[in-house]
Amino acid sequence: MERRGAAGGGVRMCQAVLPAHANHRGELSAGQLLKWMDAAACLAAEKHAGVSCVTASMDDIQFEEAARVGQIISIKAKVNRAFKTSMEVGIKVTVQDVLTNVEKIVSVAYATYVAKPVGGGKIELEPVNLLSTEDQLEHTLAIERRRIRLGYEQVFQNLMQESNKEGDYCDTFEEEDAVSTDLTHVQSIELVQPPHANHHGNTFGGQIMAWMETVASISASRLCHSYPVLKSVNMFKFWGPSIVGDRLVFNAIVNNTFQTSVEVGVRVEAYNCEEWIKDQARHINSAFLIFNTVNDKGELLTFPRIKPTTKDGMRRYHGAIARRRIRLARKCILSANEDKPSDPWETSNQAYVSYSNIAALTHLAAKPGWEITSTLDDIKIWTHEEGDVLSLKVEMQVQIPSHLAFFLLSDFTFRQQWDKHFLTCEVLQAVNEDEKIYYVTSPPMTDHKPRDFVILVSQRQPCKPSEPYIVAVKSVTLMSMPPSSEYCRSEILCAGFQIYGDSNSSCTVCYFNQVTSGVMPYLAANLTGSSKSIEDTALECIKFLELKGSKY
Repeated sequence: MERRGAAGGGVRMCQAVLPAHANHRGELSAGQLLKWMDAAACLAAEKHAGVSCVTASMDDIQFEEAARVGQIISIKAKVNRAFKTSMEVGIKVTVQDVLTNVEKIVSVAYATYVAKPVGGGKIELEPVNLLSTEDQLEHTLAIERRRIRLGYEQVFQNLMQESNKEGDYCDTFEEEDAVSTDLTHVQSIELVQPPHANHHGNTFGGQIMAWMETVASISASRLCHSYPVLKSVNMFKFWGPSIVGDRLVFNAIVNNTFQTSVEVGVRVEAYNCEEWIKDQARHINSAFLIFNTVNDKGELLTFPRIKPTTKDGMRRYHGAIARRRIRLARKCILSANEDKPSDPWETSNQAYVSYSNIAALTHLAAKPGWEITSTLDDIKIWTHEEGDVLSLKVEMQVQIPSHLAFFLLSDFTFRQQWDKHFLTCEVLQAVNEDEKIYYVTSPPMTDHKPRDFVILVSQRQPCKPSEPYIVAVKSVTLMSMPPSSEYCRSEILCAGFQIYGDSNSSCTVCYFNQVTSGVMPYLAANLTGSSKSIEDTALECIKFLELKGSKY
């Protein structure tokens, strides 16, 4: 298998928004923007791979700003990580007003591209050359986003099953003034011609996305009798290719409405000449597009309720509810701030809580400006101040292999053996082999109740030797474990371990914690200027690891 890959770097495209690119309001068409985004990302993928690449999927896309005629669109695309024959490409879109020089973010998205060399042979992509701290962060988080992509369908199916159990899923639907979904069905047919395809004759993914946006917009307009505005896309996934000469049939229909937004589902089928005669379709793409609509004052308008008329319509109706739950969970968690560190642990957001857990620790570890405050033999202590947030880093040199340290530190039931601030620790839920939820109690501080925590512990093994083992910790809300009057429920915003292998028999263990009102007492002690408790705990940790490690 041939290995291919270029050095780091990326692609930047700048486009002036012309009248031909805009809608009736003078705003850049979402379909045109999707074409530009796909083109930039494909160029970045091919720059790394050195061969032709095709779009495999585009993650959920949110459009935050509208670009108008005369403004400048800038698209930056860069390969974040290579997975053998596929790559994640990060895409950042900004708009700049040439008169005011003000620049705003339009969208940040992630796409997956697959290398397709001429002749159909397989290649193995070289790793991405990481040139900056930001590159390293995105490279680390790319593996987490990939986990979300691979697990999305299972999360969706779980939510649909929950809907069945709750009795929400039925074959009949009655609501006064509801509009039949049949009235929103739109079909369009496009013939793939050379301008729509790359130099190998494969249809550009961005062109297909643009056609999908057009037909979905028409479907939504039949419900609102206005001009809908695309606000987000629920993952474009390409199931198969299409080529020059294919007939593409687009079927769009409204699946559900949610007051000021509407979800439109689009299915794309491809036919060559022979398949067209025999009516043998190839399903190549499906996506769900979410629209808003506004009046002349820019105020959001309300959509009427819809009424499914078939069993398949009911399935799509409830599917839209499940997808909305996932979108809202993701938005809530990925935009969480210090005022809300505890996330609800539900089926719809488990993957995103896990992602934010790993991402928060990775970002904390990569922050510049750490200052060393104490050095004691095999222990170093750093602090990092940012606004009113103080973060702590404790580095420990341990004489056991990194994989053993990871095994011992990722199981929090061992914590009581070396950390006096853990009174009890029990597993509440083993979510999967990499995620567990624990209930922890901690001794009282002066004149206070004992503390308790409900924490998610996410563990990750490195994909290559230069990467660390990760054990990330954050508080979550579990409905089955509400706060008790006997304890003061405390929160952990971001904490955990990164473990680097130094040799076959030694490693460096780095512990991180952001200091908030709910941290462990020994961290609160550091705030008053004393680090002895931290050093004592670190010494006990090293002693525990080396003693336990010697038995394996």
